[in-house]
Amino acid sequence: MLDRYYYLASLPTLGELGTEPPMGPAELLEHLIDSRQRYELVGSLFLLDDLLQRESFLAGEVEEVDPAVFSIQQARNESPLPEYLAGESAVEAKGSLGVAADRLWDAYFHYASELARRFHSRFLEAWVIFEVTLRNALGTARAKRLGLDENEYLVATDLSLSVEEVAGLVSEWSAAATPLAGQQVLLRGRWAWLAENDAWFSIPGGQLQLGVRPAADRLADAAAAMGADCGRRGRAVGGRSAALIHIWEGWLP
Repeated sequence: MLDRYYYLASLPTLGELGTEPPMGPAELLEHLIDSRQRYELVGSLFLLDDLLQRESFLAGEVEEVDPAVFSIQQARNESPLPEYLAGESAVEAKGSLGVAADRLWDAYFHYASELARRFHSRFLEAWVIFEVTLRNALGTARAKRLGLDENEYLVATDLSLSVEEVAGLVSEWSAAATPLAGQQVLLRGRWAWLAENDAWFSIPGGQLQLGVRPAADRLADAAAAMGADCGRRGRAVGGRSAALIHIWEGWLP
């Protein structure tokens, strides 16, 4: 039980929204290294950002990467990814995907979903479902706009809700005047989802709460550098996602 108070008391204080976070993703994971369940749960969320950085680097959108879970070499595609992402059998069992990047995202979402099941994390389970649903809804909207087969742009469909669940957010995104404005719509939508779903959830040995801090400056810088092209499949703009995840413990028994 004392370790719960240690993790709470030893974290730096968060500043106001928009200020530089006192601890980065890699430092936070290092802080949790002795608590395997916390480390894996938080790492699964940072892994999404690492994958987005990897895509941006391989697309030539950024020159540097700063991963939290991946090594620099993995983020640059210079060394193999972890087996839970690189293995083909689990992905193929869910249905073959025609694009390598989508196969990777399919594997990632199933990995995070499995972690949620193993550690009884209702928050992570709900977050995966939301992210898959939103990603597939955006892919469907883009495909219809371009006259393409929407089924070619879907991942982890067994984890997705109906696209109608995020229809309002996708409509607002579609109506955005610029790619940057569209990304900001999605950022606000994700923030709103967190505000609605930030109830405590339990894992063996403690309670965790997740919060997301927007990094709109990175988004704006990346959008300015990229011009009008924000990616065909709804990838995050630039080398960082529009959020930094901060974890803390509280209201302990």
